[in-house]
Amino acid sequence: MSNAQTHLGIIAGAGHFPFMVLEGAKRAGCHVTVIGLSGLADPALAKLADRFYWAGLAKMGRWIRLLRRSDADQVILAGAVTKTCMYGRFRWLKTVPDWTSLRIWFFQIPDKRNDTVLTAVADEFAKYGVIMQECTQYSNEHFAAEGVLSKAKPSESQQKDAKFGWDIAKQMGALDIGQSVAVKETEVIAVEAIEGTDRMIERAGQLCSRGGWSMIKVAKPNQDMRFDVPTIGPDTITNLQKNGATMLVIEAGKTVIIDKDTTLAAANKAGMVVVGCASA
Repeated sequence: MSNAQTHLGIIAGAGHFPFMVLEGAKRAGCHVTVIGLSGLADPALAKLADRFYWAGLAKMGRWIRLLRRSDADQVILAGAVTKTCMYGRFRWLKTVPDWTSLRIWFFQIPDKRNDTVLTAVADEFAKYGVIMQECTQYSNEHFAAEGVLSKAKPSESQQKDAKFGWDIAKQMGALDIGQSVAVKETEVIAVEAIEGTDRMIERAGQLCSRGGWSMIKVAKPNQDMRFDVPTIGPDTITNLQKNGATMLVIEAGKTVIIDKDTTLAAANKAGMVVVGCASA
């Protein structure tokens, strides 16, 4: 880092991850402007940021103006955004997109997959001298390690499911469909798409009421670390346990664990197997 202070912007969605990025950036000496997405970001972020603003999900023009006003030349996307809100009833009345967002959504991208949309967002930022950074640049210590992370060890059957599900999840990721798959006895129960991981877990629990299934969550084969990095946390473990899962497999060095000690403690209390696997 140069002697000049880095002016960083964070576009904050839901969850604890924006706090982790913000805290890491402050430790690194950055001046941090947080733009909280209305209805998603935690208002408590305002107490930690040097500057804080609210903005709508489809207000990209406002994001850029606020970042430039704050002299930010770097930006990180952090936190969950439920894409289904873009397809709900009265979606445009709820989001009221500005012209920049409309132009990109309808005229500049060939499809609406995550990587396509977010790459276009990064390119739009770059036009104004704001460069999107890897979302884990200031939070690398929160990546999952390789190996068995829980007290419980995988059975032979679970190891087979892990390998089976891993290959399928990687193929899904290559198509930019989703990052997670639920399997049992080398059979696919459910796959993640636009609904997100939590809804997929709930569906898997409904479809496999006897429980005993496994979730495999991976990064895409050519994962762009600026966005859509796989993330788990205590709520993931709670949801998995509630819906009958007994093993969680995540990609080491690519998956962020929110509040790692609490997450693994919850897994141990539930008797759940958690494994960090390195990509081949």
